[in-house]
Parts: sequence; C-alpha cells; structure tokens
Amino acid sequence: MEAAPPLASSQSRFFSSSFSSSSSPSSTPFILHRNFHRTNLKFKSRTLSIRCSGAADNVVTLLDYGAGNVRSVRNAIRFLGFDIKDVQTPEDILNANCLIFPGVGAFAAAMDVLNKKGMAEALCTYIENDRPFLGICLGLQLLFESSEENGPVRGLGLIPGVVGRFDSTNGFRVPHIGWNALHTVKDSEILDDIGNRHVYFVHSYRAMPSNDNKEWVSSTCNYGDNFIASVRRGNVHAVQFHPEKSGDVGLSILRRFLYPKSSTTKKPGEGRASKLAKRVIACLDVRTNDKGDLVVTKGDQYDVRENTGENEVRNLGKPVELAGQYYIDGADEVSFLNITGFRDFPLGDLPMLEILRYTSENVFVPLTVGGGIRDFTDANGRYYSSLEVASEYFRSGADKISIGSDAVYAAEEYIRTGVKTGKTSLEQISRVYGNQAVVVSIDPRRVYINAPDDVEFKAVRVTNPGPNGEEYAWYQCTVNGGREGRPIGAYELAKAVEELGAGEILLNCIDCDGQGKGFDIDLIKLISDAVSIPVIASSGAGVVEHFSEVFKKTNASAALAAGIFHRKEVPIQSVKEHLLETGIEVRM
Repeated sequence: MEAAPPLASSQSRFFSSSFSSSSSPSSTPFILHRNFHRTNLKFKSRTLSIRCSGAADNVVTLLDYGAGNVRSVRNAIRFLGFDIKDVQTPEDILNANCLIFPGVGAFAAAMDVLNKKGMAEALCTYIENDRPFLGICLGLQLLFESSEENGPVRGLGLIPGVVGRFDSTNGFRVPHIGWNALHTVKDSEILDDIGNRHVYFVHSYRAMPSNDNKEWVSSTCNYGDNFIASVRRGNVHAVQFHPEKSGDVGLSILRRFLYPKSSTTKKPGEGRASKLAKRVIACLDVRTNDKGDLVVTKGDQYDVRENTGENEVRNLGKPVELAGQYYIDGADEVSFLNITGFRDFPLGDLPMLEILRYTSENVFVPLTVGGGIRDFTDANGRYYSSLEVASEYFRSGADKISIGSDAVYAAEEYIRTGVKTGKTSLEQISRVYGNQAVVVSIDPRRVYINAPDDVEFKAVRVTNPGPNGEEYAWYQCTVNGGREGRPIGAYELAKAVEELGAGEILLNCIDCDGQGKGFDIDLIKLISDAVSIPVIASSGAGVVEHFSEVFKKTNASAALAAGIFHRKEVPIQSVKEHLLETGIEVRM
C-alpha cells in the first residue's frame, strides 16, 4: 500500500509486499522460504579486507526493501563521502562492490519481499563469495536460520541459530531500547574505534551465541542474557545495533567498514560503558506562530502563549537548528511533537516531514515524531490512513512515531470489548514496523480522592496531599492536547496499549508541565511498575537533581525535558555529569 504522492522514491518500490505479508498471521509460519533455504554455508578462510569502493567509484549499494527509516543510513553514508546505488534487481546485488542491508521492520515481511523479488538467492551468493557486506539490525537477524517473530519463519540460513524474543519475565523491559555496551570477543575491524562507548539498540528479538555459530560472533551485549551484538567473517559484517543512530561512535563504525585499515579514521574518546544507560531526551514542541512561522514552543500546563498583551505563541527557536544543537550537546534522542496538526495539508506537504528530512541529515541519534498520527482527510478530499501517515514519517527520517489521542480511543474500545481488531493505528503500525517503533504518549491529569475505592480506576496514595487534604489520586487521561478528559485512567491505558502493541510509553503529567518542581514520581512509579515496556518520564524537570530522583525512585528508562534545555537553564551535559556522579549509567 503506497502513501499518497509524492512517494515516487526508489526505496519505496518494494513496500507494498511488506504490508501484505504481515497483515495475516496465517501467512507467516514456514511458508515464506518458498523454494529457497540454505543452512550452514561454508566460507573460504580469507584474511584480506576488500575496500568497499575504489577511489574513482565511491558508491555503496543499498538494499532497501522500503519499510522503516532508512533515510538515516543514507544520510550517514553520504556524510562519509559516498554515493548510493539502490538495489532494483537481484543483479544489482551480485554486481555490488559494497553492499549495506539496513533491515527495518518485521522479519517475515522482509523475507517475503526478498523471496518475491528473487533477492534472497542473490544475497546469499554475494555473501558466500565474501564480498563486502554490512547488515544492520534486521539485516543481521535475517542471516540466521529462522525467527520466532510471527513464526517460526525461515531466514537466509547463513548462520546457525534461531532469532528469539527477549524474556521479559526476568524484569528486563522489552523492547530493548537504548544505549548499551558491547563486549568484543574477537577482532572485527569495524569495532576497533568504539573505545568502550555505548551504541544504540532498538529491538525485541535477538540471536544467541552457541558452539555452532561462535566462529561468526565478534561481539555480544548483555541484556538479561548475552546476545549476539555483531558478527564477522572475512569481509562480511552485521550488527544488531544501529550505527547510523549511535552518534560519532556509530559513524566511526561505518567509516571503518567503508574505509578498512584507513589511517584517517577518527577515534572517539574512551568511554565507561558497562550496561544499558539511562536516556536523556530533548523534546521540541513544534507549531506555527501567529505569523505562520514554524517554531519550537513550550507550554505552561499545555498553554503555549505568553502572558502579554499580544498573547503571542512562545518562540524558543527553530526546530532543525535546535535539534542539531541538542545532538552536539549529547542528547540521547530528539523528540518532535507537532502540536498544530496541519489537518488540511496533503500528506506529502506536511511541514513536519521537511523538519525530519533536514534534521536527519546531520543528527545521528534516534528521532521520534508525534502529533497527527491518525486517519485523516485533507482539504482536497484525499483520505489517508494512519499507517500511510506513519509510513511517510518513517521514510522522512523518524525512527519512532508517537500516538496520543488515537491510542486512548483504541484502548477504551479494547477495554470495553476485550477484542483486538487489528484495525487501530496502534495495531497496524506496530504489526508492520514492529512495536519498538511505536510510542504511546499519555497525557493524564491528577484527580484527588479521599479513598482508593472512590473510583473504578487505579488510584495511588500521593506523596503530597490534595488541596483539601486528600491522600489519594487517580490519573485521568486526556485527549486533544489535554483539553478533554476521558473515562480511563493512566494505569488502565498503559496496560491496554502494551497489549495492543505499544513498544514504549511517553508519560506526561499536565499538573507538572512547565512547573520546574520535578517529575510526578507517584505517577511514574505507578506506570513503570505496571508495564514491561520502557517508560519515558516527562513533565516537570527544573534542576539536575530531578533526573537522578526519577531514576532512583522509579523504573523509568528515560527522562525527557524541553523548556529547561531550550532556555539554557540546565545544559544536557550537566544533567549527564550529575547522573554519573550519583552512580547512574549514562552515555557520555
């Protein structure tokens, strides 16, 4: 299913197959291999490193089957001085001097596309001949024999092993999202410059090391268990993490692959990575001001207008410039929230798409975008599904999309009926792109009560009593930018959206927004204890101590702030230095 024009990009040509392959669970188990299956291919032992491209031919061939954000890989390759040739036919794979496969999305959908286009056989032949290859994320997983994701589903069969889901019963949150440490087990060349630094992972499935595949494994990562973080044999490399989203460290990995043995490689400084780091996220609320300019603003309990006679929209900078600065300052992720909606724009003309495209050219950490991820009809009468909207955001540079009001309505219906229809935006997008690509943004407001059984929703004893001495509160979810309360609590919503396919929760609090008095610890503890997916704490940060407090008192995986960063009241680097001093692991 193609989104509305303009989508005439080469990377989207294979995309329709990925939708059809994942829309029906019955289409996945062991039928995707068709007439193709290889196991335990033998490789010639070679120590020669082949340079990806000759000096006169700096071209990287990119195998992009059209699902998810591959724009960042493209931008990183171009940033390092290479041109890109897109794979159109199996012959393009066989004729490549250097091939990168940035697999994104679901295992079954990717295998189906590779098989339908005749590219699985060509890919295996290319790798068997020890040609320069780099697989990224799903591009690593597909090399294995099979995956349990919506399966079992057969893979390319080049490396012994089955790709299985992380075990969340041991207290580790799934998906595995964030910056984690690598343990190098053998020389891999492309990892030479990591220097004990964090790299960025986002996945729910992983392959495990074994005696059968130990000759392939070049590094592992610990997240509950030691899983395979990278493989290498000869000139064939693959990584589970995302180098294009791992900042300078990731760029050094790509540079090493593109320029093996190069003396020009820039080596990042030594780090102290030992485990999954807590993330510090910069958020940019984007809307048009009264002059029609697109600006970053910040609300005070969701009110973004100044308290002046003109009552103008608060203007804190330009989105692309601020995002670039936060990347330099060390933000682990950048999140854009479109609070205007642009409801009458044709999909291809949405201003947020341009912001993502320009930002992703120079910002090599994860980008999330929220606001307007829903079904809508533009001023010309053209209907767009939420899946089309999300697809265009992904192709424009987003790594994750954030759903707000639409997720509330979906959760209410699911709680009422107990039925997963598969038709909600949350379900459709997570099915096609994986739940790690879907964030649900919750906007609750505190409602004080005298006793927990005064309401049908989950209530907690609050640290600070209400205005009339109330000792309890429940958190009422809102929609439409906090303007409308709904008959559902934050606890109930979080549990429901996890079941419907959300991979992460962005937990706001209207009462704390813009107050600078700290995060709502009662709320964040309630939700982070209730779900097994990562929770991002938002709303209320005013000083560095608020970040250490939320990480020490709750199970939040990340903390997000906006105004204090925009106004330069608290630098991101100061937050991270403080967290390190208090014994909390962060990426530096």
